[in-house]
Amino acid sequence: MKRNFSLVATVLLSLFLLVGCSPTKGTQTTAAPLGAQVTYSRTEVITSSDQAKQLLVDGNTRFASGKILAKDFSSTRRNDLIKNGQHPFAVVVCCSDSRVPPEELFDQALGDLFIIRVAGNVITPVELGSVEYGVEHLKSPLVIVLGHEKCGAVTATVAGGEMPGSIGAIANKIKPAVAKAKTTGVKGDELIEKSADLNVQNALADISNSPIIKHAKSNNQIKLLGAKYHLDTGLVHWFN
Repeated sequence: MKRNFSLVATVLLSLFLLVGCSPTKGTQTTAAPLGAQVTYSRTEVITSSDQAKQLLVDGNTRFASGKILAKDFSSTRRNDLIKNGQHPFAVVVCCSDSRVPPEELFDQALGDLFIIRVAGNVITPVELGSVEYGVEHLKSPLVIVLGHEKCGAVTATVAGGEMPGSIGAIANKIKPAVAKAKTTGVKGDELIEKSADLNVQNALADISNSPIIKHAKSNNQIKLLGAKYHLDTGLVHWFN
């Protein structure tokens, strides 16, 4: 009986340690009792753009497969972010579309991402200033522009017609991408998706023209990447 009890105890201990293992470099998980969900955590300060991207790739894989980790939203964590400040490892420019929440689709938590959301993920001086802040003051090593399938702003721009209020200002930023997409001969849904992809590239170009961003890139402090979120699969496709 004692031998069987020892064997069971050994198996349980092995499973407990396995749950607490870190799945990827830079990602840490807090060991939890058997049957409980593992809590996500990471190295607080990340300076490698490659490591930052890997955290996003891993998180998106978890999201798409329905295996998201528990998050620490406790008062202890909130107070820690107040006391020690935020250290987001990535700046994310993305669309305001309610189906595309970056924290969720990258499976991240408080203090992980510095997010700029605007319809059509366009870059104006206001959005650019936010990106610069994330790079210059928060020292985030990775900047991504995240487009997505079936973007309403891109679809409306392709359709043309009158746009009320200030909505036209958004369309005006997207129109160059649509014009370029049309030169490829694509039509219908293909035109919309091609325009969305080119719109991401245009946003990256706008960010790259910033003197602050140029300086950070010249010192190998940051990397700029484009990506596109697929609504059906939940996966993010990386352009670079």
